[in-house]
Amino acid sequence: MRSANGQAFEAISMVIVSAAIMLTMIGMRSVGATVAVDETTESEPAWGVVNAWDLPEGDQSVIGETSIHSARYEDTLLDIARRFGMGLEEIKLANPGVDLWIPGEGTPVQLPVHFVLPNAPRRGLVINVPEMRIYHYSKDGKSVRTFPISIGRVGWETPLGETTVTRKKASPNWYPPKSIRDEHAARGDILPKVVRAGPDNPLGSHAVYLGLPAYLIHGTNRPFSIGMRVSHGCIRLYPEDIPELYALAEKGMPVNLVNQRVKMGWRGDRLYMEVHPEAKVDEAQAKPDLSEAVEALHRLLPKGMASLEVDWDLVRRSLILANGTPVSIGFRPPAEEDGVS
Repeated sequence: MRSANGQAFEAISMVIVSAAIMLTMIGMRSVGATVAVDETTESEPAWGVVNAWDLPEGDQSVIGETSIHSARYEDTLLDIARRFGMGLEEIKLANPGVDLWIPGEGTPVQLPVHFVLPNAPRRGLVINVPEMRIYHYSKDGKSVRTFPISIGRVGWETPLGETTVTRKKASPNWYPPKSIRDEHAARGDILPKVVRAGPDNPLGSHAVYLGLPAYLIHGTNRPFSIGMRVSHGCIRLYPEDIPELYALAEKGMPVNLVNQRVKMGWRGDRLYMEVHPEAKVDEAQAKPDLSEAVEALHRLLPKGMASLEVDWDLVRRSLILANGTPVSIGFRPPAEEDGVS
């Protein structure tokens, strides 16, 4: 049986979840956004939603919206995540208490297809590693699209830093390095030196090569691994997403891999914060603390924040929750007109 403390903690957690969801929805309504209720029909494709938006102008950096989807009888959370362009961890974080394998017919599933853009130059590809998401900015600076990804597991971390696309290849062969062949051999799984293109190739249908030796952006033959820390450092996309990214990628395109567990940005005059835990690490280290939130705010406002109104209690609660959903935490007063005291 659970202790009284355990029951109390669970009750507090659910209150925080509910409050964060409601605050997000209220904040979005107040700036003209909507919280949509999805009505899936039998004629819709199983997956393949493209999450793309016009790029916000000026200092605006929040895109998308949170919607509620009613699960069908045959759905799993993994099915719903893939259908709406989300990864496993982000749909789990947004829906605590919903069974991964049997959500249940009619169960409301929150879809936070709602993002604060990473604080990085808006060009080429920006990969926010802890978020497990890649952003592509169009060359004309008018649009942005985003895809869920898988990243390197503990001990095989996806590297950070700036690089470029060096080449790309459809139907790639895989040449597993000796370290990976040795790892597989220790489990009794003997890998060949070359895995030819096809359904058994873990690179999937397309590969984009980077200026970081041995690190690629590629598809997968294990689509339900997307949104997890499972690779040897490479970046995986859903089979339906990689052809699109492949078509967008060009030799020389800048690629920026960043580590932003806390993101902050503007929608109108409202300040939003989005918090992501680091998967598969010690619980004490998984969630960012207040110093990371302050650092994110300084990145957003390098000239200071004296006039900013911030709900620091909500900031602290959101850091504890760390559910990857943007929450409105404050606002900036309207600029005073000349001659008005």
